Amino acid sequence: MRTLSVLLLATCALAQATFAQDPQSPPLPEAKALEVPARIGIISSTPISLKEVIERVVANDKDLQVSRIAREEAVYNVRGAQGYFDPRIGLNAHRLHSTTPVASVLGGAPNGKLTQDEWLADPQFSGLFPALGGSYKVDFSSARQTTNSQFATLSPQFPTSVNLNLTQPLWRGLRYDDNRYRLQVARKNTSLTSEQFRQRLIEITTQAIQAYWELDFAYRNLQVQVEAVRLAEQQDASNRRQVAQGLLAPIDVIQTQTQIATFKQNVFAAQQMLTSAENAVKVLTLPDRNDLMWSAALVPEGHAEDARLAIPALDDAVKHALDGRPELAQSALSIEINQLDSKLSHERSKPQIDAVATVSATGLAGTQLAAQTNSFASAFGPLVDRLSTLSALAGLPPVPQINLGGGSVPPIFIGGYGQSLSGLAGGNFPSATLGLQVSLPLRNRTALAQEALSSAEGRRLKVQRQQLEMAIEQDVRNALQLASSAQAQLDAAIDARSYAEQQYASEQRQFLAGTSTVYLVLQRQTALIGARTSEIRARSNLREAGANVDRATSRTIETLGLAVQ
Repeated sequence: MRTLSVLLLATCALAQATFAQDPQSPPLPEAKALEVPARIGIISSTPISLKEVIERVVANDKDLQVSRIAREEAVYNVRGAQGYFDPRIGLNAHRLHSTTPVASVLGGAPNGKLTQDEWLADPQFSGLFPALGGSYKVDFSSARQTTNSQFATLSPQFPTSVNLNLTQPLWRGLRYDDNRYRLQVARKNTSLTSEQFRQRLIEITTQAIQAYWELDFAYRNLQVQVEAVRLAEQQDASNRRQVAQGLLAPIDVIQTQTQIATFKQNVFAAQQMLTSAENAVKVLTLPDRNDLMWSAALVPEGHAEDARLAIPALDDAVKHALDGRPELAQSALSIEINQLDSKLSHERSKPQIDAVATVSATGLAGTQLAAQTNSFASAFGPLVDRLSTLSALAGLPPVPQINLGGGSVPPIFIGGYGQSLSGLAGGNFPSATLGLQVSLPLRNRTALAQEALSSAEGRRLKVQRQQLEMAIEQDVRNALQLASSAQAQLDAAIDARSYAEQQYASEQRQFLAGTSTVYLVLQRQTALIGARTSEIRARSNLREAGANVDRATSRTIETLGLAVQ
């Protein structure tokens, strides 16, 4: 066997010497070192870690900023809905001057003109009861009135009053109404926007993690491809020396140059891949296009070898996903809002029955006018005189003079504005009213249709929730299987790379011993580069699969310790 090997080597050496002396052999191509061109727009480099990428994404993502604004708006909407129960202060005030033509003696105008002046102020305080749907209104009216009427006994006079009006629904609106509906929906929307923010935070964080590991793969892949060219260049230099010694044919140099050219293409493709991955990270992390980091190469910081990925049990993962996924929380809130819609529609279908109560107190005071005659009273003068004459003949006392203007006024009414307030505070003239208002809609098809529509919408939301639960079940199972497969692929890729290194080293030793060929060495070299590329690809895939498991099971925020704010 040893003799056969020696004979084979001698034959190969003779053939190579013959090829070296072949006048038809092509000239040796010039050896060109690899020159990796500078990337467009890159003038510096900066290291970047996964933590920094996540922090920058959370700070600069526009959709997150929009979600934060939506949460603020939801809080403002709650305040606005609470404002329906804020009490209101109002004022009704006027100054009145009127002159009315009067052609009858009953009008009390001495010259045919009845003049009246009034100053009135009526401050009011009103609002709604948040608990039972009732309303209240309190107003205090005070005025100063003057008149030239001959029938007036006080001028100016100061009427005052305090009124309390209460309206309380007894059926529709007692337990629920539009204002309480708006407040509860606004609160639900606050929770809904928080869940939407949490969902966006999970999605953009997962996207950032995947983009970072894609950048890490692209960066390391470029290193592997450059290393492939270096290995091919070393083989080329060795081949050239052996050609010069007559041990190899020039065609073997052509083989290594072909390999180098192929590997160079891979280098330039890897450089393009790195630029695309780097720009994807920059789009996620930088606030705008004017940031200086656009001109910097992002270098992922070194990472220790990863431990095996801890894949949760299927039942635990599904349970955690169903308990924590923002999509399900949003679905639950939508169903709750629909229940509020149904409750309001049902309430609107009821008859309206309200209890109404009014309590008031009044006061009055003024300056007493001097007794005076008027045309209306003088019309009765002859009649009174005749009755007095007849009474005297009959031995009866005379008839008292009729006075329709002036005369005595009770002392409680004599005084100014203070006297009127005193009478008001004393409660001398109270009044109270208690009533019932009933409104019975006939058929009420609009409210009934709204109630049926809300019920149908609720059924639709429940069906959609079941679909969402199915989708989450599928997502969790796919994510766990992807992580398990990625772990197995990494283990296999590590073994493949180790074996490829051993095969390449063995093939080189055989080549140096003259028992192998350049073709076989280059094949092993290609296999080694492919195995190294597959390993770094599998490593990045495993890290991305871990982030995907966290997303599917709603553990991203918890795992990374992110603040939801």
